Amino acid sequence: MSETRKAALPTIRSYLVVWAALVVLTGLTVTMASLNLGRAAIFSVLAIAAVKSSLVLFYFMHLRYEGKLLIRLLVPIVLVTLAIFIGLTYTDILYR
Repeated sequence: MSETRKAALPTIRSYLVVWAALVVLTGLTVTMASLNLGRAAIFSVLAIAAVKSSLVLFYFMHLRYEGKLLIRLLVPIVLVTLAIFIGLTYTDILYR
């Protein structure tokens, strides 16, 4: 028994809210980069970048409105690809 579910599509208001959040987070990133916080600045800027990329993925690339099956297929593929790139980077560094 298939259950048809109509997904809620994004509105212009949601796009504007996400855009405003991205602008604020970009300003926060620039501010954090200019402060002298040492290693804490790196972790905070990376955390802000993760939030920004999540907003772009979920709203502008419409992953929030996709089915769970697609997400379950994409996550392992992305993680394997990331592991390959990291492995190739370390291989390059080791054999210089």
